[in-house]
Amino acid sequence: MTHNRRLFLRQTGLLASAIAITGIKCASPSNGDPAEGADSTAKDTIASAAAEQVLGQFGLQLYTLRDELPKDPKGTLKQVSAFGYKQLEGFEDAKMGIYWGMSNKEFKSYIDGLGMTMISSHCAYEKNFEKKAAEASEIGMKYLLCPSLGKQKKLDDYKKAADKFNKAGDICKKNGIRFGYHNHGYSFEKVDGQFPQDIMMQNTNPETVDFEMDMYWTVTAGEDPITWLQKYPNRFRLCHVKDRQKNAKAGEEDASTELGAGSIDYKSILKVAKGSGMEYYIVEQEKYDNSTPLKSAEIDANYLKTLMF
Repeated sequence: MTHNRRLFLRQTGLLASAIAITGIKCASPSNGDPAEGADSTAKDTIASAAAEQVLGQFGLQLYTLRDELPKDPKGTLKQVSAFGYKQLEGFEDAKMGIYWGMSNKEFKSYIDGLGMTMISSHCAYEKNFEKKAAEASEIGMKYLLCPSLGKQKKLDDYKKAADKFNKAGDICKKNGIRFGYHNHGYSFEKVDGQFPQDIMMQNTNPETVDFEMDMYWTVTAGEDPITWLQKYPNRFRLCHVKDRQKNAKAGEEDASTELGAGSIDYKSILKVAKGSGMEYYIVEQEKYDNSTPLKSAEIDANYLKTLMF
């Protein structure tokens, strides 16, 4: 059964449920007829159901397949496309680079044939960044991202990082793309009473620097993604969607699991994210209990195809 047909059946099922619950009558009720109230309630229920939506397009952070890609980059990407991923986010491999042994244009040509686009990539932004930005722009990428700073000792260190992000953002702007920072848990651990995430967001240029919220790491640090999305509307333009094991202890870092099997309420979070300017939803998984990277990537894709929010 195709995804569109599954979605159609689900929506019509909601419609049928609304009709059954409220007792809609075929005839138009006269003024004062109690059925008018039922009819109004039914319309509200149907409207609410219709307002729900699925993501449509979502991406995969290729770090999820870090153990598979070096063996057969093209074959692995072909499997990924079959799972329903239409977007990709890369990372810079020490040996094979961002484009897995291909040039940027060769990589684009290959994934074009698979019906996918390269949206963004994590990279070592302090090394040969002018070249990386130019190559990313050549193939229509939207972002280059700092994957991690590592925990810093002082707040001033995060202010200095923000200055570097602004410079990287200026380079990206010259090439028609944007720069971003991907958080880990330390961004949400206070230093001298302040969150490093606040320092970086308040000291970067919103015209050139955006942020990629890793939902998993935000929750792992004990923070609520919704609170931060609402605090900084239109600053989090990308996100990592990955789940956290239900039995994980507070602060436990190595607790990634398949989407839908964990404790993170993505139905609520993604609804707020979309209304707060989120544009790209990217799956990432780092742990594979009783599974494989490719199987987990398939499970994650199937979850997002049917998640309505």
